[in-house]
Amino acid sequence: MNTDAHPRAALYRMVMPEHVCPFGLKARHLLKRKGFEVDDHWLTTRAETDRFQAEHDVETTPQAFIGGERIGGYDDLRRHFGLKVRDPEATTYRPVAVLFAMTALLAAALSYAVFGTMLTVRAAEWFVALSMCVLALLKLQDVESFSSMLLNYDLLAKRWVPYAYLYPYGEGLAGLLMVANAWAWLSVPVALFIGSVGAVSVFKTVYIDRRDVKCACVGGASRVPLGFVSLTENLMMVAMGIWMSLKAAGMVDPF
Repeated sequence: MNTDAHPRAALYRMVMPEHVCPFGLKARHLLKRKGFEVDDHWLTTRAETDRFQAEHDVETTPQAFIGGERIGGYDDLRRHFGLKVRDPEATTYRPVAVLFAMTALLAAALSYAVFGTMLTVRAAEWFVALSMCVLALLKLQDVESFSSMLLNYDLLAKRWVPYAYLYPYGEGLAGLLMVANAWAWLSVPVALFIGSVGAVSVFKTVYIDRRDVKCACVGGASRVPLGFVSLTENLMMVAMGIWMSLKAAGMVDPF
């Protein structure tokens, strides 16, 4: 008769000098969080791991057992406990939402540091400019993948392929100059050009051609669907370019 205060589970995971399986650590944490005492079995060599997989007719580790029944790996454990399992192919707006939330907070923090309040016109300018910088950074991590994705829908890139490679550099340059409030003669035309071409391309692809493609806005590995968010991003760039040009010309009061 089992007199343990907590149910028990057995976990087999790779723990080698050169590699500790991250999913094994996640599986152990999940089991403990669910109240299980974990019999933690380490597979310390490749040969030992191969023998375990052959014995239990499985292709991967970790493997968890509860009550003598094999549950499976980390994703299987999550399903067993009724938890959500991420679909790597699913479309999601999360990357864009997180990015804009962080740049908004950064802009508010800068405004507070400089002006003593978070709600200023300059904070709004910094929000757009910082968003442009971060978006450019994500694209520049893998320009080749970004360019391939952009060529799916950008009208100018389809006619002149080098534009797909130049795009993130122009976006980043314009964003940096707008953060610094410098060289509006350069940042404004670049932002207006990129934003206008992008907005027209997105509108045609999504609302006229009604194609279902992924947006290249957060880099070449994006699962963000091309649509309203992408159009808004480009229109923000256009609006920022117009605002900065008016401010440079002394036609608006920045404060």
